[in-house]
Amino acid sequence: MNQINWYEKNKTQAADWQSEAGNLPPKAVVIADDTTKADEAYRLACEGTALLYRGDFQNAKQLLQAITRRVDRKPVKPAATMLESFHQHRARQIGRANITNKVLIELKYGQCDLPRAPDVKAAVQGALIVDEKKDKLPARLVLSLRELLGMVGAYEWRKKGVPINALNANIHAHYGVYSPVRGEYLELIDQAPLNNPQVAWDIGTGTGVIAAVLVTRGVKNVIATDTSPRALICAADNLQQLNMHTNIQIVEADLFPEGKADLIVCNPPWLPAKANTPIEQAVYDRDSQMLKGFLSGVKAHLNPDGEAWLVMSNLAELIGLRKPDDLTGWIAEAGLQVIERLDTQPKHGKSQDKQDPLFAARSKEVTSLYRLKLS
Repeated sequence: MNQINWYEKNKTQAADWQSEAGNLPPKAVVIADDTTKADEAYRLACEGTALLYRGDFQNAKQLLQAITRRVDRKPVKPAATMLESFHQHRARQIGRANITNKVLIELKYGQCDLPRAPDVKAAVQGALIVDEKKDKLPARLVLSLRELLGMVGAYEWRKKGVPINALNANIHAHYGVYSPVRGEYLELIDQAPLNNPQVAWDIGTGTGVIAAVLVTRGVKNVIATDTSPRALICAADNLQQLNMHTNIQIVEADLFPEGKADLIVCNPPWLPAKANTPIEQAVYDRDSQMLKGFLSGVKAHLNPDGEAWLVMSNLAELIGLRKPDDLTGWIAEAGLQVIERLDTQPKHGKSQDKQDPLFAARSKEVTSLYRLKLS
């Protein structure tokens, strides 16, 4: 873990540095408190100087909000194409994060000792402690206030969970694991025709929700794979709560486990673009690496009469990130054929939000389940 250094109380201080995005610790750090003006804080943040807050916790939140408002006041340049709008939107997101992440908070063994600070230790532990036998919270840890608030929010959502109609139960996403808030793709998996598969695989399981839906539909032997330690633990916790741990084996694997299956399901990231944080890897797949890897490798793992289910949105095509015939071409090149395509319309809020910079594409989005067989 990197260390951050700053000057305070007439000497150089040091603490462990936490950044979910993998950003290096800022080189320039000044102390901020309740007397720090928003305009001055914004100027410093824009120049690359971080502000380590030493005042009231609620005032720190207000300062962060004030800086965020100033960032969002920047005018949006007109875009000639949807692809240009997308790249501009991503650039604004990155720029916004770079500035707003400059307000820092110090934690001592996972707790914040600022006045009026909430008890954040459980949220911090939930975010940073992957293996309780090995991992411990450091004595001094500095991170952005924005990231800390994200940990707290994720912890509350984790406790509450997301209701999944196909399961008649809630799925609980751990910090850093993408939550299944878009239920339309799960409806497709719940409705697609099943040919009595004896063994099914869920590739890139995340929370374990797809594996759970397959078991609910009667599949008795499911293998769920992922490369993320957080996802593997999250899926195990969810399947234990659902009492499905005897039907589902969780395996750490880059795409496929050993052997073959009758049904192989994959819901890869839908947009071929660079992810800026680990959780964005569930949305952005640079150069469609996971999608192409799944398609090119699934033939070797599929039983002769088996099916591969690919769940994809056409948002990438609508934006201009992928050509309209790329996906069908990759499917054919992989020695697969489409036997059926099930479609559904998005129901999430952004598809109805006319203020969203990508609304023109989102409003036309279609989510599809491709039933694939060997050619």
